[in-house]
Amino acid sequence: VTPLSFLIYERVAHFSSVRALDSAQEVLEQADYLYSCGETQKLHQLLVRHKDSDDAEFLWRLARGSRDLALLSSISADEKKRLTYEAFDYAKKALEKNQACFAAHKWFAICLSDVGDYEGIKVKIGNSYTIRNHLEQAIELNPKDATSIHILGYWCFAFAELAWYQRKVAAVIFASPPTATYEEALAFFLKAEEVDPNFYSKNLLMLGKSYMMLSDVKRAALWLAKARDYPAVTEEDKQVHKHSLITYKNESNINSITGEFQGQC
Repeated sequence: VTPLSFLIYERVAHFSSVRALDSAQEVLEQADYLYSCGETQKLHQLLVRHKDSDDAEFLWRLARGSRDLALLSSISADEKKRLTYEAFDYAKKALEKNQACFAAHKWFAICLSDVGDYEGIKVKIGNSYTIRNHLEQAIELNPKDATSIHILGYWCFAFAELAWYQRKVAAVIFASPPTATYEEALAFFLKAEEVDPNFYSKNLLMLGKSYMMLSDVKRAALWLAKARDYPAVTEEDKQVHKHSLITYKNESNINSITGEFQGQC
């Protein structure tokens, strides 16, 4: 190889590498835009073309996209199950590719919890410490990620309201079963809201539910009203809207208590 031909080869290779990076970044930016618009099916179609990627940034987004697709009301039960396991496989692969990626830890935890819904209460509880561990790693890697903080709050809420028979199962699996309180859950939900105010409809809902479990009716009404009024972009937002109304019986009940509280301010 002559020096000139080698130089040409090196420049071409460098250009190809840079162009590939630019192209990958463009796809990620497009994916994030589609996610922000609630274009779940288009997002999944875009990312599934990169399912064989070794890049954790593609893989965790694909896990999220598959999970979001599974949540659509139009998806059949069998397809929902398939997508749930597909999402977990992508999240697991993302974590294997990059242990320093906070989002890989977060979506691995989320998808592991989802898979547990199909494998019984014993498996779901058995995975609980693993789920919490990955959420804590995600927060350690990125303390400003409100979603990870929210999910850790949800973890606490779930164990705070664990039914008696589920507590018995947990006692069989662990010498020291996972425990949590509504106060702990509330603290995480408030922290998530502090990090990124109004970032997620479900965080608003869970703040309302936490205050209800702690018998603070007035604060519960305020947060449930915020959840009710949150713009419904995703399928989950629509479910949160309905749940916020069901939780407090009806909209007039929320308004009357909210108005009573505001009148005292």
